[in-house]
Amino acid sequence: MPPSLIFVGADEIMLDDARLMHEKLLLAGHESDMTITKDMWHGYVLYDLKEYDHDFAKIRSFLKKHIAGQKKLRWMTLDNAAKIFPASRSRSWSNVFRISATLYDDIDMKALHDALDVTVRRFPSIAVRVKTGMFWYYLEEIPKAPDIMEEKAHPLSRMPFDDIRKCAFRVIVHEKRIAVEFFHALTDGNGGLVFVKTLVSEYLYQKYHVKVPKGNGVLDRLMEPSEGELEDSFKKNAGPFPASRKDTDAFKISGEKESDGYKTNVTFVLEPDEVKKRAKALGVTVTAYMAAALSLATLNIQKDKGSRKERTMPVKVLIPVNLRKIFNSNTLRNFVLYANPSIDPRLGEYTFEELCEMIHYQMKLQITRKNMAAMIATNVNSEKPLILKITPLFIKNVVMKLIFNAVGEKKSCFSFSNLGFVDMPKEFTDKVERLDFVLSVQSASPYNTSLITYGGKMNLNIIRNI
Repeated sequence: MPPSLIFVGADEIMLDDARLMHEKLLLAGHESDMTITKDMWHGYVLYDLKEYDHDFAKIRSFLKKHIAGQKKLRWMTLDNAAKIFPASRSRSWSNVFRISATLYDDIDMKALHDALDVTVRRFPSIAVRVKTGMFWYYLEEIPKAPDIMEEKAHPLSRMPFDDIRKCAFRVIVHEKRIAVEFFHALTDGNGGLVFVKTLVSEYLYQKYHVKVPKGNGVLDRLMEPSEGELEDSFKKNAGPFPASRKDTDAFKISGEKESDGYKTNVTFVLEPDEVKKRAKALGVTVTAYMAAALSLATLNIQKDKGSRKERTMPVKVLIPVNLRKIFNSNTLRNFVLYANPSIDPRLGEYTFEELCEMIHYQMKLQITRKNMAAMIATNVNSEKPLILKITPLFIKNVVMKLIFNAVGEKKSCFSFSNLGFVDMPKEFTDKVERLDFVLSVQSASPYNTSLITYGGKMNLNIIRNI
């Protein structure tokens, strides 16, 4: 017989049966533990009574002891977009981003630990570590939830590869804030947001017994992940012909590098209704409107450098595009490509209205299903040659790092990633005051920018390491 954990009410008719079973298991040399609860009826555990929370702690401990060690850990290959991230890391940089939720009350560490323990089981493609294979890196499910960290260093400090080999995300708490920092090989901002919303919803249940309805990016804690959540949607949606990679280099902001990898993040808190109103008046999206503001600031920086007009370089803001809606995918892995609208300062001065219009129409031209499928095909086709498949990983790493350093971040000034308007039910908004989304700086570019809107506030985060 397997190890057994028995709960029985002192007032139920099955009490003697439970006692007999417990005693016979022990007499036969098997492990058994029985809890008799005063004044309780048959199956009382199923009613989830708050005063018997300790029973669930006992169940969790029992399952961890007897099941976690025997579970076969799931593994999967890196998706097409993720393959560059382990190869391009350096001693001073790893591609990490942060999504955080700030609550109205201080965080209860025990409740959060219990919530994380439940959540990691629901996300086998995100709750992983990066392992080194013969020909490629791969992801392996972690056997248990990682330890929760306190916020001691600055946000988005470098994630050493030794840590990534143990767990490729980290959960960090500071007072009322729960932050999750993801190594980009696991997922993109959209997948990360689903993980954070599900984790916070589980925390609200553990702490307050508040059940946030599934939907709006909150997954059912008891459902097994679907195959669609775990798929590499790039391979599935590659077009018949690849797109060209040809592009011009962009202007780079420069400055004195901070020491010790220190970063400064500035958050602009905007009124979303006002931003939407102004964008609508110009006939553009919020993303195009904000990208135009960032482009104008960058044009002014280049102008202040005093370079001759003919020697100025294009200003380009790299805008990630969530492909899930375009290709009807529900994957939780990376599934973004980019629009890269360009402004040429050699052609003269630009008004803000002109920038909005130019970026808006360039984005519309670039973000089509056919164009995105062609870009996917370019990336997927690069994996197909047999010689590449059989090349050892250490050689692939050298080649990919050289390519990344040569062209990877020269085609734009920085990224601007907008996770959009986060709409959540009352059960969530009553407890969670704000959400934030922060990209790390790029390896060679000192700036990155990101936007998220929640609870009547639009948070624009601008991070730099100069």
